[in-house]
Amino acid sequence: MKIAIIGVGHMGSAMIEGLSKNPNNQLIAENHKNPRVEKLSKKYNFKLVNTIPELVKTEPEIVILTLPANVTLEVAHQLQDLNSLFISAAAGISYYDLSQALPNKAIARIIPNTPVSIQAGTIGLFTPQNMSVSYKNKAVHLLSQLGEIVEVEEDKLSIVGTIGGCGPAFVDVFIEALNEAGVLNGLDSKTATKLAASMVKGSADLALKSSKNPTELLNEVCSPGGTTIKGVVALEKSGFRYSVINAVNKANQN
Repeated sequence: MKIAIIGVGHMGSAMIEGLSKNPNNQLIAENHKNPRVEKLSKKYNFKLVNTIPELVKTEPEIVILTLPANVTLEVAHQLQDLNSLFISAAAGISYYDLSQALPNKAIARIIPNTPVSIQAGTIGLFTPQNMSVSYKNKAVHLLSQLGEIVEVEEDKLSIVGTIGGCGPAFVDVFIEALNEAGVLNGLDSKTATKLAASMVKGSADLALKSSKNPTELLNEVCSPGGTTIKGVVALEKSGFRYSVINAVNKANQN
């Protein structure tokens, strides 16, 4: 499958890294001349072009737009000659606006997060009702290589993006705090970080695979009068739950 990625910033780079793990993907990227991107092209073995006309000549099956929102529509206008599936990762650019720039084209919107680089991402996906089954299947097949797909209506992409996209940073703060607590209590930093990150991964896997909700899983860990419930009470007294909710609400304000 010939896949073009336009814009090799943080998200474009992450998607290239994840997609490069499938040898059946033929990757092409467009970006202005940049030594960092040139090194990436050698590392992940993708074709790099520096202009949109060069990219159009390659006739990709799928075009992924990972550009800043303020230039996405300008670039989209230059892609009208392609009969590709277009997938936009630009937050804040609506399907309607994209469809005006790319009339009569198959267009999907996504909000991915950086763990797509290790094929463990969370990807919010919106496809319009008029998209053909074949194009939708193509989008799902591609994105499923990068992680978990969460299909939502377009007006829910913002909150999906906040939880899925900003969430890794919030979790990193939590891991960092656990690391510091471990060091305070005698662990070396490397061991504390490994322990914290492994615990978060295991807890997340359990939450995804279990039929139980988070409250039920929490109760299973908290023995009456035990150490865990004492720690949970300390978190509640410190406003941990409210802090998380407030962080999501603040990040979701456009």
